[in-house]
Amino acid sequence: MRVKRPTIHDVARASGVSRGTVSRALNGDPYVSAAALAAVRRAVAETGYVVNRAARSLVTQRTGSVVMVLSEPQEKLFEDPNFSVLLRTATRRLAERDVSLVMMTAGDRGDRERVMRYIRGGHADGILLISAHSGDPLVEELQGAGLPAVACGSILGRENLIPYAAADDREGARQMARYLVEQGRKRITTITGPMDTPGGLYRLEGFCDVLGRRATKKVIEHGDYTRQGGERAMHALLDRVPDLDAVFVGSDLMAAGALAVLRERGRSVPVDVAVGGFDDSPVASSTHPQLTTVRQPLERVAEETIRLLLELIDGAGPVEPVTFPTSLVIRESA
Repeated sequence: MRVKRPTIHDVARASGVSRGTVSRALNGDPYVSAAALAAVRRAVAETGYVVNRAARSLVTQRTGSVVMVLSEPQEKLFEDPNFSVLLRTATRRLAERDVSLVMMTAGDRGDRERVMRYIRGGHADGILLISAHSGDPLVEELQGAGLPAVACGSILGRENLIPYAAADDREGARQMARYLVEQGRKRITTITGPMDTPGGLYRLEGFCDVLGRRATKKVIEHGDYTRQGGERAMHALLDRVPDLDAVFVGSDLMAAGALAVLRERGRSVPVDVAVGGFDDSPVASSTHPQLTTVRQPLERVAEETIRLLLELIDGAGPVEPVTFPTSLVIRESA
C-alpha cells in the first residue's frame, strides 16, 4: 500500500497557522513572525513534510542550488587538501539556507563547455569560482551568463569585476621570508605557484619584498601546486644553486615534494636547508620533519565567499571583497 506523503496543508493544521504563512515561512520570507516560524518548523519535523523543490522554483524563480566550478583537472580535487576544506565548508554553509552545492571541474575545453551548458540550462542561482586562472575563457563566459558569481581568491585582472574572499598571500609570504632571514639563512630560494594565479603571483611578490636584490631569477623556480611539481622545482634549484640553505615553497603539497628531494640528495632539514610552506593544510603536520608554514584561514575564506554569493543572489546589491590575515606556524622544518 502506498503511503501518502504529508502536504503543506498537513503542516498548516499541525502548526495552527494558515497555509499562506507556512508557504512564506518555507520560502524564507523575513516578515514571518518568530513564533509562527517556530511553529512551522515543529510541524515540519512532526509531519515529515519535505519541500518540493520543483514546485518552489516555479514560485521563487530559483533552483535552490549553487555551482562550484574548480578550474583544475579533476585529479587535483582529490590531491590537494585545500579543495576538500573549501568544498566541505561551502556545503555546510549552503545547507543552512537549504541550498544544494553542485561540484563541477573545468580543467579543459570539454569540461568548460559542459559547465556552460549546465549553467545556461538554468540549473543554478549562482556560481562559486575556485582556483580560477587569469585569462581563463570560462570566466568571461560565466560573466556573460548573467548569474551572480563570487571567487574564492581574487581572479587576476578581474578583481574589480568579480567579488572575492581571500587570504593575504603577499603578507603571508613576507612573514615566511622575514622568518628565514631572521634565522640567519643566506641563500634563500623559492618555489612559486603558477603565475596566473593570485597565490603564485602575490606570494612571489611578498618574497621579493623581503629579499630585495637577492630575489634574482636564479633563486626562483616555478611550480604547479602539486607534489610532483615541488619535486621537479627542488631538483632544478639544487642544480642551479647547490649552496642554497633555505627554500620557501608556495604550498604545503609542493613542500612535501621538496622535502623528499632534499632527503634523496642528502640534505638535512633544517640543518642544511630550512623549508617553509604555505597553507597549514594537513600535509604540513604529516611530513618528516613537520613543516613550518603560513596558515591561511581557508574555512573563514570559504564561509565569507558563500556569504557574499548569497547576498548577491538575494539582490543585496554590490558586495566588497574581503581579505583575511595569515599567520606563521613554526614547526621542525625551519
